[in-house]
Amino acid sequence: MKNILSVYIPTLNEEVNLPRCLDKLSKLGVTIFVVDSNSTDRTVEIARAAGCQVFTGNWRTFSDKLNWAIDELPISTPWMMRVDADEWLTDELIDELRTKLVLTPADVSAYIVKERVYFLNRWIRYGGYYPAWKINLYRIHKARCEARELDEQMVIDGKIAYLEYDLVDENLNSLASWTSKHNGYSDKEVVEVCRAKQTESHVSLPKEITGRRWLRVNIFYKIPCFIRPFFYWFYRYVFKLGFLDGVPGLIFHTLHAFWYRFLVDAKLYEKEIRGK
Repeated sequence: MKNILSVYIPTLNEEVNLPRCLDKLSKLGVTIFVVDSNSTDRTVEIARAAGCQVFTGNWRTFSDKLNWAIDELPISTPWMMRVDADEWLTDELIDELRTKLVLTPADVSAYIVKERVYFLNRWIRYGGYYPAWKINLYRIHKARCEARELDEQMVIDGKIAYLEYDLVDENLNSLASWTSKHNGYSDKEVVEVCRAKQTESHVSLPKEITGRRWLRVNIFYKIPCFIRPFFYWFYRYVFKLGFLDGVPGLIFHTLHAFWYRFLVDAKLYEKEIRGK
């Protein structure tokens, strides 16, 4: 795998999550590039101790950072995989990568990875949240990240295929950290809404990737402000059976589908009245 695949991990203060991520990736035996945004914890120390190549700097957005990695990292392999520090590869996915990449047809430029989210030690299987699809694996010279503040997607030159097994998203940080991070995300989403830049136009992106964005732009944001978070929570928690995810599901769907969306609406309202 070392001559076929390299892994890119973007980090910022990930000392809690990074060791598990690197431990799983060690089974692949590939070169790992950690691109760090000036962490103040032990992230860089952990990455270097694990044998990763570490680069540090300042980037304004996730897409800026990823495109820099594509352009500037000394990657010599044809394939690159993005893995966030709070994600880890299942053994089944590792085996699939070992067997599938070497057999990939030349006209396939990327793979969609199926993401499984864990929250407070619980797999979030309902609420329409599994699987979450991500283009995480691509030929290095056939991919570019679109310029967005949030919800950035990869634009692929060529065909896109599917991987069968899961990448797990399981953040080990506290709820305080989770809410702080999503508070920051809400600022970026306000920018995207105000710039009216959410209509997907890249035909190379499959429906699993563009579907949620289309629904958000063409249906969710057509519902009146402050009412739509209630509708979205009901849709996720009741109609899509989110209540079957137990107490962690109650917390996750309420925070993610209601609290976060209400916060975005509140910031849109604040922007409107202060603009007047």
